[in-house]
Amino acid sequence: MKRLLIILGPTAVGKTDYSIEAALSFGSPVISCDSRQIYREMSIGTAVPSEKQLASVRHYFIHTRSVNEIYTAGKYEIEALGLIRDLFGQGHETLVMAGGSGFYIDAVCNGLDEFPETDQELRAELTRRLRDEGVESLRMDLKRLDPESYATIDIANGQRVVRALEVCLLTGRPFSSFKTAPRKKRDFEIEKIGLARPREELYARIDRRVIDMVDAGLVEEVRSLLPYRHLPALQTVGYKEIFAWFDWADGRCGESHAATGSRNTDGPVTSLERAIELIQRNTRHYARKQLSYWRRDKDIRWMDIREVLK
Repeated sequence: MKRLLIILGPTAVGKTDYSIEAALSFGSPVISCDSRQIYREMSIGTAVPSEKQLASVRHYFIHTRSVNEIYTAGKYEIEALGLIRDLFGQGHETLVMAGGSGFYIDAVCNGLDEFPETDQELRAELTRRLRDEGVESLRMDLKRLDPESYATIDIANGQRVVRALEVCLLTGRPFSSFKTAPRKKRDFEIEKIGLARPREELYARIDRRVIDMVDAGLVEEVRSLLPYRHLPALQTVGYKEIFAWFDWADGRCGESHAATGSRNTDGPVTSLERAIELIQRNTRHYARKQLSYWRRDKDIRWMDIREVLK
């Protein structure tokens, strides 16, 4: 039976090094399962593997899309499964997939419901409302049309609210009703390994990696992406905090949050040092959310990475 080995875990835990070692041992490429590393304009802030790491083993789904493109977990499911079939057809017995995007991993393992295609006119109108009225107005519409989604999704995330509301309005059905399809069967075995570290050690690695990103040119990378800041791909930790600092420096406080419809609860970002603090804090929050998301999955075999990388 062919096997897909999925290596997952919170950001900064050490997935890249471990997945490369695993891929080399099995003669496999690494199939990236990261919803941000796929964008070619984003490298430093998404912790894309180094040139040396990329050269050591073939990687897929790294820098293959532009931030201007709409890319979804549904598209990833189709493309990743096609690649997996091709690679198994070439004689691979075990394939290595690695990443921290839980929704993308679920798409490959279980499949997604058939959500309707994006309606560009409706999406543009909802995005305009998000910008002009803020997320609260859209949240109230979602609460009326789909109380279950209102209670379960991240309603502070303007893009998530827009998508859920868009589906409700397009189909006349609650967004939550599309999440009830049975799990799809795959014609290969799936093994999931979750990598873990003690919390204090993980947080220290996160804080240190943010500093390394800044030293490597994160500010310049974010500056180059200013024309695209309104796009969903750029509503990402490490980018939005620097955008907020740029806005303060240019006398446009609040513009970063107006772009996404979210409220600024942190006050103005008045220095690079403050932006760094927020990136570190928000990345730690993201790591906690990742771990919380995966706690429900009993198929994951958790391992202390300090033991396996000795």
